[in-house]
Amino acid sequence: QVQLVESGGGLVQAGGSLRLSCAASGLTFGAATMGWFRQAPEKEREFVATISWSGGSISYTDSVKGRFTISRDNAKNTVYLQMNSLKPEDTAVYYCAARYQYLSTIAHEYRYWGQGTQVTVSS
Repeated sequence: QVQLVESGGGLVQAGGSLRLSCAASGLTFGAATMGWFRQAPEKEREFVATISWSGGSISYTDSVKGRFTISRDNAKNTVYLQMNSLKPEDTAVYYCAARYQYLSTIAHEYRYWGQGTQVTVSS
């Protein structure tokens, strides 16, 4: 059974940083594309970042480019999202997702999902 467990969320002031982690089990992690998505209250889930199985291909949504960094450690079955220069509009529940196909920015193309971790950025 595949499990994705996010951690690292919390409350931070605008301009601050957080590092999210997503630990995977039951997944052939080294073969999986991993993604981060977020969902703010009363909004649809949106793509944040994705990384290929090797880490060699990465994509970000425009609003986080230059501020967020996605990375992975295949030895630890973990994917990370380093978030710097946080803004109030980054406030959302952040979800980790996995798929065995190539990079995708489309939520419904990911088969496996974590439960999410709350990130709140105060102004």
